[in-house]
Amino acid sequence: MSDSNTTDFTNPSTFILLGIPGLEAAHIWISIPFCAMYTIALLGNFTILFIVKRESSLHGPMFYFLCMLAVTDLVMSTSTVPKMLSIFWFNSREISFSACLTQMYFIHSFSGMESGILVAMAFDRYVAICYPLRYSTTLTNSVVAKIGLAVVLGSVIVTLPYPFLARQWPYCRTNIISHFCCGHIAVVNLACADIQIGNYYGLFDLLSVIGMDVFFIAVSYTLILRAIFRLPTKDARLKTFGTCISHVSAILALYVPDLFSSLMYRFGHNVPLHFLVLIASVYQLVPPVLHPIIYGVRTKQIRGRLLQLLTHRET
Repeated sequence: MSDSNTTDFTNPSTFILLGIPGLEAAHIWISIPFCAMYTIALLGNFTILFIVKRESSLHGPMFYFLCMLAVTDLVMSTSTVPKMLSIFWFNSREISFSACLTQMYFIHSFSGMESGILVAMAFDRYVAICYPLRYSTTLTNSVVAKIGLAVVLGSVIVTLPYPFLARQWPYCRTNIISHFCCGHIAVVNLACADIQIGNYYGLFDLLSVIGMDVFFIAVSYTLILRAIFRLPTKDARLKTFGTCISHVSAILALYVPDLFSSLMYRFGHNVPLHFLVLIASVYQLVPPVLHPIIYGVRTKQIRGRLLQLLTHRET
């Protein structure tokens, strides 16, 4: 007698997403903060895009990079959260094989884009602080567009092997994914083949691409801090460093959950599965929620335009 869990899913028509395994009874309650966070992410990032588009005084390199970050946050959260909520609310667990691979691609490619944009923003801060007189001639609209294109193409190319490898492997164990989305590790762990090449490539992506991004950010801030400490007064040093606080906060909001989630999935073998899935969900939602809040609160130009918009509507 054949077992449905050992049927040859060489090219399964659908996968089944469990949501958060072990916490199915609490899915409705868990959906409340997730829905609230997703709503905040949508409103916050669309507000950033609206304000920058409307105000011509904000049409500069720093705000163009901020818009790129907002778009990336919107796509990254939208690629996973609506399906997650449909699982929690409607028990809609099925996802087609092609849709699963597409979701995998979007998750990893836009995660890489977000990291690359933070590197571009670090370069923006470096030029603004270390070479303020050359800022407008160095970061022209053409240069900003080329940097954005390089970030997108780099991430698109680096992420291609993930769905390509996943499609090649046979799935003979089960088509049930113990997760709320089709992350690379969650999917390939179902394959009944040697997936070491996939694991090695994932580790290569984490250490080389993300590692290089962190390296370039670290170099930028080393040079920035050196320039800041050369300023004559304490007030000037604090004021100059204050222009970097938003970017530093955005970096921490992205890299800390990402690094923690990646390491826990690879090495946290004794950690309960529902905890690993919750950590992954934090990574999917925290950066898109925090980034517009950070820049809305810390960036004087955006805060001022937002207050003007709100007070104008009230009157």
